Amino acid sequence: MVTTKRTRRISPEAESPRSTPQAMLARIRSLLPTMGAASQRIGEFVINYPAEVVHMSVSEVAERTQCSEGSVVGFCKLLGATGFQQLKISLAQQIVQPVQYIHEDLESSDSIDQVVSKIFHSNIQTLQETESVLDPVALAKAVALIRQAHRIEIYGIGSSSVIAHDAHYRMLRIGLQATAVTDSHVQAISASLTGPKVVVLTISHSGSTHETVLATRLAKEAGASTICITNFGKSPIQGYADVVLHTMSRETHFRTEAMTSRLAQLAIIDTLIACLALADYDKSVQTLRSTFEVLSNKRY
Repeated sequence: MVTTKRTRRISPEAESPRSTPQAMLARIRSLLPTMGAASQRIGEFVINYPAEVVHMSVSEVAERTQCSEGSVVGFCKLLGATGFQQLKISLAQQIVQPVQYIHEDLESSDSIDQVVSKIFHSNIQTLQETESVLDPVALAKAVALIRQAHRIEIYGIGSSSVIAHDAHYRMLRIGLQATAVTDSHVQAISASLTGPKVVVLTISHSGSTHETVLATRLAKEAGASTICITNFGKSPIQGYADVVLHTMSRETHFRTEAMTSRLAQLAIIDTLIACLALADYDKSVQTLRSTFEVLSNKRY
């Protein structure tokens, strides 16, 4: 008689308990005594301020803990996370209410009237706060760089790719030679082939997306002028930007498709295009009239 040994099926959660959001803070506490000095400072900061960390960039955590960005990323990998983004998602899943994945200001019991009021108020507040942090001097410098460029390349990944395409369309309408590049591989190739006569406009809410940070760095190293639209606060991408145009959005990284950040980015693109058109008024008006006539043939 042949007997077979039964094996108990282990769920993915059981195989890797450290990856569950409920275990993240507990895992940090258990590993803290075995960590180096820098990792201990980071771990203590995360344990004491998890709700703040969810809203912070890797650069801000590095500054608050007096560590390097590399140390923060290394700390995350020590915990079994792929990087800082995954750590924040795990923390968010542990400390936020489920309804906040829909919108930070909502309650599950909200009526339709309350949802309308809260979301519109949040969007209006984002635009007002973005206006308050947008630096006119930086905007003027961005206008000057773009006007001198022979070509403009616009980078964006994920939800920022939609903004990149909108910026591309708007620049074409006023006669600028622009291209939107939203594939990360093409971005890297394109960026490495830029030069002093090229301006790169990168759009990234977090300023920490690996692909766009890499593309911006490659463009900077190739001699291109670099402009970045990113949220207010420190982030890695700003180290490679000649000009930074800040948004002010409360979007957090556990809700990456939030509309508030895109509204703020669109408002800056709108402002940038208007300033460019006014700076070359006659040419812009002529081009807009010409393109309007072309587009009118598309309508009945």
